[in-house]
Amino acid sequence: MNTHFDILILGGGLVGASLALALSGGRQRVALLETRPPQVDGLDRDDDWDARVYAVSPANRRFLQQLEAWPADDRVGMVTTMDVRGDAGGRIRFDAAEAGGEALAWIVENRWLLAAIWRRLADSDVELLDPAEATAFASDARGATLTLAGGRTLGARLVIGCDGANSWLRREVGIGAAVSPYGHSGVVANFLCERDHDGVAHQWFTGDGVLAYLPLPGRRMSMVWSCADPERLLALSPDALCAAVAARGGQQLGELQLVTPAAGFPLRLIRPERVIGERVAFAGDAAHTVHPLAGQGVNLGFGDVQLLATLLRDADDPGAYGVLRRYERGRIEAVRTMQYTCDGLFRLFTHPHPLVGWLRNTGLSLTNVAGPVKKRLIREAIGF
Repeated sequence: MNTHFDILILGGGLVGASLALALSGGRQRVALLETRPPQVDGLDRDDDWDARVYAVSPANRRFLQQLEAWPADDRVGMVTTMDVRGDAGGRIRFDAAEAGGEALAWIVENRWLLAAIWRRLADSDVELLDPAEATAFASDARGATLTLAGGRTLGARLVIGCDGANSWLRREVGIGAAVSPYGHSGVVANFLCERDHDGVAHQWFTGDGVLAYLPLPGRRMSMVWSCADPERLLALSPDALCAAVAARGGQQLGELQLVTPAAGFPLRLIRPERVIGERVAFAGDAAHTVHPLAGQGVNLGFGDVQLLATLLRDADDPGAYGVLRRYERGRIEAVRTMQYTCDGLFRLFTHPHPLVGWLRNTGLSLTNVAGPVKKRLIREAIGF
C-alpha cells in the first residue's frame, strides 16, 4: 500500500517534531515518522529529572511559545548571567540586562520539551505514523518513496531527514559527511546544590576541557563536562563524582548531591557535503553538529525549522529544487559561523602552548571591559 503526502518528516525529536507542528494547519499534507515516540503523559514532576538539557535562546523560546509548545515554568531554568573563566585568570561575564533582555537562555530538559511539542502534535492535523523502521529510500524528479519494514511504502513530494547526527537517510541518499572527532566526550549529570545559583551559568575552560554549570529550577543545576577521559568520571561513585565536579568548579555552588546518574557521549564536528538532494532535505543534527561549549546545537536546529516552515507552508511544490536551494542558502552562513566559532574556541582553549594560554586569557579579560564589543556579543548570542 502506498500512502502519499506532501511532506514526510523522518525523525520526531525536537527538530522534527517542532517542524511538523510548525507546518500544521497549512495547505500541505504532513506526516511524521518516529520509531520511538516519546513519553508524553505520566512524567514525574518532582523526581524524574533529565540529564540531557538544552540552552534555548530567547528567539527560539518565542518560536516555541508561538507553537504553544513551551513546558511549564517549574521545569525550566533561566540564565540571566554567564560567568566564563579561563585557565589562567582570564574572565568575562555576560548579563542579559546589558543588552536589554530578560535572559540569555532558558535551560530546558529534553524529555519535558519534547513532551510539550508532542502533546500539541496530538491535537494537530499532522499524521503521526505508527512506529516503523525505514529500510529504503528512492526519489526522482516527481517525488520520493520511503519503504518501511514490512513492505509498506510512503510517497511524498519532499522527505525531510531529522534523524540525528548518524542520519540513516543521509547515508541512504549517498551524501557523505566530514566527521572530525574532538577526542573528547561530553559527560552530563544533574545535581542539587548547597547554594543558590541565582540564575548564573558558569563555564570554566580548564586547559584540558570545558566544564559548565547550567541553572535548573530551585537549587538544581545541570553539568556538562567536555573531557578527554570520560571513563574516569563515569566510573566514580555518586559521592566521588559530586566531590570531583564541586572541586573542579571551585566549590562555586558548595557541596553537591547527585540527582541523575552521569552519562557520556562522544563529541564530533559533522559537516555533510550537502543538506539537500533530489526531493530530500536535512535539518538539525542530520544537517550539522557543533561543539556544545556554546550550547547552540539545538538553536541551530530550530533555526532550520523556522526557515523551512516559512518556505514550505505555502509552496506549490515543497520539494522543488528552487525551494530547497533557498533553504540551503538561507542557513549556510549561520551554521558555518557557529561551527567555526565553536571549533576555534575549543582548539584555542585546549592548546597547550603557554603563549596561546596567555592570549586566550588576556582576550577574555579585555573583551570583558570592552563595552560595545561585549554588548554586541551578548545580542548576537541571544538573538536580538
